[in-house]
Amino acid sequence: MSGAPYFSGIIPDGPAAECVWTRTDDGVRLRLGLWRAEESTGTLLLFPGRTEYIEKYAPTAGDMARHGLTTLAIDWRGQGLSDRLLSDPLPGHVDRFPDYQRDVAAMVSHATALDLPKPWFVLGHSMGGCIALRAVMEGLPVSAASFSGPMWGIAASPVMRPFMWALSFGSRLLGLSHRYPPTSTGPVPYPLSEPLETNTLTRDAAQYQLMRDQFNARPELKLGAPSLNWLYEALVDMRHLFRQPSPELPCLTIMGSDEAIVDQSRIQDRMARWPGGALHVEPGGRHELLMEDAATRMRMTDMLAGHFLAT
Repeated sequence: MSGAPYFSGIIPDGPAAECVWTRTDDGVRLRLGLWRAEESTGTLLLFPGRTEYIEKYAPTAGDMARHGLTTLAIDWRGQGLSDRLLSDPLPGHVDRFPDYQRDVAAMVSHATALDLPKPWFVLGHSMGGCIALRAVMEGLPVSAASFSGPMWGIAASPVMRPFMWALSFGSRLLGLSHRYPPTSTGPVPYPLSEPLETNTLTRDAAQYQLMRDQFNARPELKLGAPSLNWLYEALVDMRHLFRQPSPELPCLTIMGSDEAIVDQSRIQDRMARWPGGALHVEPGGRHELLMEDAATRMRMTDMLAGHFLAT
C-alpha cells in the first residue's frame, strides 16, 4: 500500500479521507479512501455508483462517523483516480462486469489488513448496488446490506430494451464496443451537460452545482457516458442477478419516488423477494438521495445507520 491523493479542496463539508493505492489480482491499480470514526463500533464498506469518486462521499462518511461507523470507500476500475481501462479515459468502461468483484476482493483485503472494526456493513449506490448485490450473494463478509437507488435494472421504455441489447451486443461483433451509445452525453459528464431543471440526480441546486464544480476543479475525475461494452456487460449481469434468490441478510433499500435512472420495478420486485428486507420510497426523491438537501441527507443517513446498528 502507498499513499494516494485526496482532493480536500473540492469538499466544502466533511472529513478528509486517508487514501491509499492498492492493486487487484489482475493488476489494476485502485484508490481506496478511509474515514475513521472515534470509538468505532463497526465499518461501512461504501460502493459508489458509476462516474463517482471517493471525495463525493465525505459528507456521508462524516454522518456515519456520528453513529460510530468507520467508512471505507473505493474508486472502481475505470473511474475516479483508479486505472482507466481505455486509451481514452472518458468512457465508462469495463471488460466484464464480474471484474468489479476483483475490486471488491482488493477492498476486503485492505479492510482485513487494517483490522477495521467489526461488524462490517455494505452500502451500494446505483452501479455500486449492482456490484454489492453480487458480492453479498457470493459471501461478502457483512452483517447487513443497504442500497440506494440500486442498478438492478436500467430505466427504459419497453421499445428501448431490445434495442439496448441489440446495439450493445452488435457493437462487440463490429469491434465498436469501446464507443458511446448514440443517444448518450458522450465524453461530457452528465452534470456538465444537463441543466438543473431537467436533471434526474437531485432536487437540490447547491448539491448539483457542487458536482459541476468538482468536475471543473479536478478534470481527472471526469467520466462521460458508459461504453457500449459496459452497457452489454451491465445488462448481462443484471439479468443474471435477477434470477438469483435474495441472500439471508438484513437489508434496507432506499429509493426516490421520482427515480428515473434505474428501473423502479426491479427494485420493488427484489425487495418483495428479500426475506426480512425493507424498502423506503422517499416522496419526491430522485436518484441520489444522499446528495439531496441537508434535511433529506440527514434523514437518509440516520435511517441507514439505524439499520446497521440494529443488527
